[in-house]
Amino acid sequence: MRATWRWVRSDLRTHRGEALFAVLATAGVIASLLLSAALLGYAADPWQRVFNQSRGGHVWLHGRGGPDGFDPAALAPLASLDEVAAVSGPFRTAAATLETSGTRADVVLRATGTRPPDTARPLLTEGHWLTAGDRPDQIVLERALARTLWAGPGETVTVTLAGRDGPTTRTLYVTGVAETAEPRYRAGGGGGVGWILPGTLDRLAPAVTGQSVGLRLKDPDDTGYAVQRAVTLLGAERVDRVTTWQQAKADAGGDDRLLGQIFAAFGLASLLAASVAVAGAVRARIRGQAGDIAVLKAVGFTPGQVIRGFLLQHLGFAVAGAALATAATLTCGRWIPGSVGEAVALWPGMPGHRAAVAGVPAAAVLLIAAATALAAWRAGRVPPVPAARSAHPAARPLSALGRRALGLRLSPVLVLGWRSAFTAPGRARALGATARLALPIALMTVALVAWSTLGQFRTDPARMGRAAALTVRTEQPPAAPTAPPADPEAVLEAVPGVADAVPGAEFLALVPGQTGTITLRGLGTTGAPYPHTIAEGRAPEGPDEAVAGQGLLDLLGVRVGEWVRMTVEGRPQILHLVGRSIEPDHGGRVVSTTLDTLRDGVPGLRPAFHALVLRPGADPRRVAAAVAAAGREKAEVRGAADPADAPDAPRGVLAALVAVLALIALVELLTLIGTGVRDRVRDLLALRAIGLTPRQIGAAVVTAAALTALAAAVLGTAAGAALGHRLVDAEAAATGLGAGVARLPGAAVLGGLVLAVTVTGALAALAPAVRTARRRLVDSAGETL
Repeated sequence: MRATWRWVRSDLRTHRGEALFAVLATAGVIASLLLSAALLGYAADPWQRVFNQSRGGHVWLHGRGGPDGFDPAALAPLASLDEVAAVSGPFRTAAATLETSGTRADVVLRATGTRPPDTARPLLTEGHWLTAGDRPDQIVLERALARTLWAGPGETVTVTLAGRDGPTTRTLYVTGVAETAEPRYRAGGGGGVGWILPGTLDRLAPAVTGQSVGLRLKDPDDTGYAVQRAVTLLGAERVDRVTTWQQAKADAGGDDRLLGQIFAAFGLASLLAASVAVAGAVRARIRGQAGDIAVLKAVGFTPGQVIRGFLLQHLGFAVAGAALATAATLTCGRWIPGSVGEAVALWPGMPGHRAAVAGVPAAAVLLIAAATALAAWRAGRVPPVPAARSAHPAARPLSALGRRALGLRLSPVLVLGWRSAFTAPGRARALGATARLALPIALMTVALVAWSTLGQFRTDPARMGRAAALTVRTEQPPAAPTAPPADPEAVLEAVPGVADAVPGAEFLALVPGQTGTITLRGLGTTGAPYPHTIAEGRAPEGPDEAVAGQGLLDLLGVRVGEWVRMTVEGRPQILHLVGRSIEPDHGGRVVSTTLDTLRDGVPGLRPAFHALVLRPGADPRRVAAAVAAAGREKAEVRGAADPADAPDAPRGVLAALVAVLALIALVELLTLIGTGVRDRVRDLLALRAIGLTPRQIGAAVVTAAALTALAAAVLGTAAGAALGHRLVDAEAAATGLGAGVARLPGAAVLGGLVLAVTVTGALAALAPAVRTARRRLVDSAGETL
C-alpha cells in the first residue's frame, strides 16, 4: 500500500495539468448539474418559488367586517400561538367586479398601505406599488387577473361594488401587476386579488367590507391544527371562509405537470451525459499512461496495486471536483445575474433541495467510479515493458478508398483527417467517441423540440387546441314583442377581426359509476362545426358523435370508435367517440359534440357562450373591445388561457439546460481531441518524416476534429429530433393534453446547431494542432519505439 501511495503522489506531481483538468472538468460539470437542478425546481414548481420569495401565508382566514367581523382583541393573540411564525394583516376587503375592454372578472379588493406587508408580500412583476401621490384611486392586480382583463400598468379599469344604496362604480388606475401564493383567479372559480389604498376602499365601500388575515406557520404540517386553534380564537361564527397553502398549490400546480415531467427527464439525462463525459476523460487519461503502467508492472507492481492506485487517484479527483462544485454553487451561485442566481438563492426553501444537493454529486461520483473501475481493470492487464509497443494503438494501413482519393489529387489534409477521425487507430473506439459526443447534442436537440412545442401556444394556438382565442358570454334580456329576435352569431361575425362565432354550451357530467366528473361541451352545429384540433380519428359530423381529450379516454379506459355513457343533470347521454382532440383544459377530461346533439336531449337549449375564431393577425384585445362596443347586450369577453404568457415560462430554463449540455459536450470534445492526438502521434510524426509540412499536419488534426464533431452533430440532432418528438408527445399524453402536439425545430435551427458544433470542434483543436505541428522527431523518439 505504501508503494501505491508513493506512486500516486509521484504521478500527481508529474501530471499536474492533467490532474487539474480532471478536477476542474468534474467540478464544472457537477456545478452545472446543480445549477440545472435549482433552475428545474425554480421553473417546474413556480408556486413554491413565489411562496418562498414572498414569505407567503400558509392559512388565510376571511370574515365579515363591522361588529360581526373578527374581534380586534382576538387578532393580537394570533401571533402568540405556538404554531404561528408571523401574521399578515388584518386587511379590510370588499367583493367587486372589474371591467375593461368588454372583459369582466370578479375581484376581492384588499386595503393595504403604501408599503407591501413583510409576510405574504405580493411580488411585483410589472409597474410599481401603490403610492400616496396625485392619483388616489390606484390598484395593483394579481397576475392571472391582470392577464384575464388584458390590463397592465398605466391603464384603467372600472370597478363596481354592490352597496346598500345601490351599485358604486369608479375608475381605478393600474399601477402594477404582482404575483401571490394565494389561490389565483380562475374564470367562474373565484375572484382574484386587487390591492388598493384604505382611502380608496373608504370611497368605494364605506360600510360594506370584510376582513382577511394571513398566518405563516412554523411547520406546514401543522396547518389543520393551526386552523382549528385560530378559528376557535377568532370565533367560528365570524369566519366565513378558510384557504390553505395546500389549496393554493393544488390550484396552481395543474398547469405545470407537463413541464415538471419534461424537466425531470432532462435532469436524469443530463446527469447521465455528464457522467459519461467525465468518465470518458478518466478512461482517456488512463489510456495515455499505458507506458507508465508497463514500467510499473516491470518493476514489480501487481495488477491489483495498479487498479487500486488508479481507483484511489481518480476517485480523489471526482470527490474533490464534487466538493468544489457543491461549495462553489451554494456559496457563490446566488451572485450569478438573472434567474440563475435567483433560483439558487431560493433553492434551500424548495422541496427536494437536500436530496438534490447530496444526490447529484453522489450519483455523478458513483458513475465516475464505475467507469474508473472498468478503465483501471483494463490498466491492470497492460503487459510489462517487453510488450510496450502493444500499449500504443497500431496504425491501420491506408484504405483502398483513401489511396483512390489521393490518386484523384484530393487534398491530403482532408484524406488524412478523414482517416484519423474514423479509421485510425481503431474504428470501434472512434465510433464510441462519436456516440459519446452525440449524447449531449441529442439532449440539446430534445430541449429545442420542447422550446418549439411551447412556442406553438403563441405562434399556432389552433394546433394546441386553442382555435378560439376569445369566449363571449352575453346577458340577453327578453326581446320586445314587436322586435325580431337578434342573431348573436351575425352580430359577432360582423366585428372586424372575427372569422367565425361558434355557439356553445358546457355542462358537468358524471362518468359511469358516478365516481368522477368530466366536462361535456356542445360546440357549433352540424352545418357550422367547431374547428377541433383532431389528433386521431375525425371531427363529429353526425348525430351522437363526439371527440374527447386524452384525459377522458384514460379516465374511462376507452378508445376512439367506442360508445360512452354519462349522466348530465340527471339524464343519460350516450355518445360515439369518433376522434381524439387536443384538449388543454381540465386535464383533457373533456368530451365535445355539437349543440344539435345536446338539443336532442334538451329541447330549446340556448347557447351559453360563443367561441370566437379570429382572422390571422387579429389582436384579441382589440377584438374584445370591439365586441363589447358592438353588442347591444352586456357582453363578458374572456381570452383563452395561455401557459406561455406566464413570466415563469420555461424558455429561460431550457436555455440554461442547453448551456449545461453545451459545457458537457465541450468536455467530451476536448477529451476526444486530446486522446486522438495522443493516439495518433506516431502516425503524425511519420507523416512529418516523409515530407508533410507542419501546417499540413496541424490542418489534418483540425480536420479530424471537425469531421468527428460534424458526424456527432448529425447523429445527435437526428436522434434528438426523433427522441424529443416521442418524449414530448408521451408526456403530453400522460398529462391529459394528448399526443400530437410536439413540433420539431426548423431546418435552419438544426442546421445552425450542426454548424456550431462543427466550428467548435475545429476551434478546440487549434491549440493541440499547433503543439503537434511544432514537435520535432528528436523530441518524441521514445514515442516511436
